[in-house]
Amino acid sequence: MNQQVIHPMVKLQRHVRSLVDSKIVKPNDSIWKIAFLYGDEWQFWKKELQEFEFSMQDPISELLAVEAWDEE
Repeated sequence: MNQQVIHPMVKLQRHVRSLVDSKIVKPNDSIWKIAFLYGDEWQFWKKELQEFEFSMQDPISELLAVEAWDEE
């Protein structure tokens, strides 16, 4: 078996897309709004987002627009 490892940001992106589809958050909401839903895990995700040069004021739509999470 050859299983492909999913990048952690892909998992976050899928979860956030689900939140948008469920109308829990809106695409034009700031990324910081999802912090309330992650509780203790938020510090990890905030650090990851910042490493990809996101600010907490960026709209969620920018996170959802990323097509590939390549680390250089």
